[in-house]
Amino acid sequence: MDLSFLRPRNIFNKKIRILLTGGGSGGHTFPLIAISRELKKIASAQNIELELFYIGPNDFTLPLIQKEIINVKTILAGKMRRGFSWQNFIDFFKTLGGLLQAMVYVYLFMPDLILSKGGYGSFPVAFWGILFLIPTYIHESDSVPGLVNKIIGKFAKEIFISFESSGRYFPNKKTIITGNPIRQDLFDATIDIQATKKLLNLSERPVITIIGGSQGAKNINDLILDILPKIIDDVEIIHQVGENNYDSVLKEAKIIFQEIIQDEEKQQYYHPVAFLEESETPNIKSLKDVILISDLIIARAGSGSIFEIAASGKPSIIIPLPWASQDHQKQNAYEYAKTGAAIVVEEQNLKPNIFADLILQILSNEQKIKEMQKAALAFAKPKAAEQIAQYLIQNT
Repeated sequence: MDLSFLRPRNIFNKKIRILLTGGGSGGHTFPLIAISRELKKIASAQNIELELFYIGPNDFTLPLIQKEIINVKTILAGKMRRGFSWQNFIDFFKTLGGLLQAMVYVYLFMPDLILSKGGYGSFPVAFWGILFLIPTYIHESDSVPGLVNKIIGKFAKEIFISFESSGRYFPNKKTIITGNPIRQDLFDATIDIQATKKLLNLSERPVITIIGGSQGAKNINDLILDILPKIIDDVEIIHQVGENNYDSVLKEAKIIFQEIIQDEEKQQYYHPVAFLEESETPNIKSLKDVILISDLIIARAGSGSIFEIAASGKPSIIIPLPWASQDHQKQNAYEYAKTGAAIVVEEQNLKPNIFADLILQILSNEQKIKEMQKAALAFAKPKAAEQIAQYLIQNT
């Protein structure tokens, strides 16, 4: 006899279907991952049946999304470039294809709301969300919004912003200042810095970490290699170089230690890694461990990097990407530097000897370090993902 009807059934307070979209870079994907984790936590605590969907381009960040969200669909996506480019012609048809794909997926999912992170990969989904009268929210990471968010912002229900200055680009009554969502578990835990350094086989020297964005940065890589002879006697260096640059950096560094520094033993203080990632166990590639043991961080000015550095309370030197869309990285950098938490060095001003001196001056000035740490923590908004997730669930 089938007695399955006697088993207790899950009784949920309500059911919510949320569609996330974005992609194209780590700066779009990582905040969505942070928000999806908080959505799942809140849904579990409040006994809500939550269905999460993601639609976006098939880019290098897709495997990270697939680890978090089961229902994932990819679409074609074309960039909207300013000025003439033959690639615009090809991408026009990609965008049309993406619009057709997104129309089908959005109609079939028919979510209760859409959260768009912006970027070229989000446009087709947000477009149909608005046409289907689905409440559509956007999050803008940067101090100067991208083109897609500027367009969709006119029709969005609410707009979450990271920097107060970006509010002037959107309808005033729609904006909510949240900061940029970061992966909270990266910064929740405190660690024993000395014990962790020992575990990672690091010395007691000050640690500099270089983060050139989710795909590395060749110009920053070249700069660090140039200044190695001047700083390697005083510091330990962890250098995220990017997957595509790893082999070439490794080869160049070996030549530098052999022929210029002429001491291969000192290579133990230089640690190039392809990519810093989330990890449950301490290791030299663990983003959480590396950031928390760092004394100084050198990074691009993507909003994700800035808010993660701020949450860790670490002093930083920020090098804006000079060709970033609408110069948003430069705007981000100076907005953050106004707090006293960072020093901005624009790429055209990167002179190896001067930059090496700047690093050593900061590390030798304990008062300056304390002031920068205090300013970083004052700027940080570590609960941004939780705030956004809570708002979405409460307003569904």
